[in-house]
Amino acid sequence: MNGVPLQVVDAPLDEAVVRIALAGALGMFLGLEREWSQKSAGIRTFSLISLLAAVFTILAIETAVGQGLLMLGGLLVIVQGVLLAVQGLLGDEGAGLSLTTSVSMLVAYGVGALVAAGFILEGVTVAVLSSLLLVLKRELHEFAWGLSREEMRSTTEFAILAFVIYPLLPAEYDLPVGPITIPLEPQVIWLMVVAVAGIGIVNYAIVSTYGGRGIAVTGFFGGLASSTAVVGTMLDHVNQRPEASSYAVAAILLANAAMATRNLAIAVGFTMGGATPVLVEAIVPLGAVILIAFGVAAVTADWGESGPMELESPFSMKNALAFGAVFLVVLVFGSLAETWFGTLGFYATAVASGFVSSAGATTSAVVLYRGGQLGPAEATLAILLATVSSIVVKAMLAATSTNHGFRNQVAAYSAMLLVGGALASVIIAL
Repeated sequence: MNGVPLQVVDAPLDEAVVRIALAGALGMFLGLEREWSQKSAGIRTFSLISLLAAVFTILAIETAVGQGLLMLGGLLVIVQGVLLAVQGLLGDEGAGLSLTTSVSMLVAYGVGALVAAGFILEGVTVAVLSSLLLVLKRELHEFAWGLSREEMRSTTEFAILAFVIYPLLPAEYDLPVGPITIPLEPQVIWLMVVAVAGIGIVNYAIVSTYGGRGIAVTGFFGGLASSTAVVGTMLDHVNQRPEASSYAVAAILLANAAMATRNLAIAVGFTMGGATPVLVEAIVPLGAVILIAFGVAAVTADWGESGPMELESPFSMKNALAFGAVFLVVLVFGSLAETWFGTLGFYATAVASGFVSSAGATTSAVVLYRGGQLGPAEATLAILLATVSSIVVKAMLAATSTNHGFRNQVAAYSAMLLVGGALASVIIAL
């Protein structure tokens, strides 16, 4: 008696009957939205299609005639889909709606085949994503129709960078520089470029929707993409409306918090799952900067004020390539400086690059840490130096304002961020 339940629990997905039942259930799941939308094919049809694919797939695995049946079944589903599309074109349902139903039937057939072949996770993933696409029809249409030409172009360029170029890059590459060989991870480097660009796209969407409703959204989410852009916008606000200086200062503080959050996410996120330990040393100092920035902004800002923030295009190929070039150059010269002058050479490079892009310097330090050229303490210090230089350059930009109160407050609170991060590092070191 004790052996039977154990057998059922140990390997239920290895049984053909369980895989057939799961295929039928996923087919019902896919057909649920079509049934709710009162389309020509619903729960029963989709479930039967998935069951048919599962049966034919199992026969293809176990017998010689199954492959022909599997191809025949797929052909029948395609023919049925074409007939539905023609029927929709001639009837009231519409060709587009019938075409969606037809393609969904073919997806259900593929899900049944995947599950029956043992690709359980893949089949469930396809079913869930397909169902989401069906359910979110109105939202997806509204999103697509609301895109401007520039936004559509930026989205297409981002898709090319993320889904076309990334798979073509090698996982590892040794770059010879004279007698020195620098090990690089092109896919990891490009993935970081895509990640930072993706943050910018998400930021653009949020600020475009909620930018006029609060300085927290404007400053913080604007800072995720470009904290320097926040400073430039706040300078314009203060020059036009001197009374807006309190929330302008808060916006710059929150932009610094966003910059530190982004760097912390890169430092921790891109060291997970690798051969090197997670870079936890960066959590305390960067976390201190984030908390102090939020605290000072919450206390000092006049939250009755709010202002929109105009952002440029959410993404451009030129900006992506420029960002990639920045931290690739930093990576190469940082490795050379470390080889020639020791760790101090890379620190100087991190400070200089932080004036241009703290994210680039952070990603470069992470790549070197993953490659073993830097230890955790050295990588953390490089990230902190880049973060410090980014805070300093924003204070220098704010110092160009003719509003004495605004620039003095930005300088004082920026110094508070730097001192707080330094004290947190010293306390942890002790």
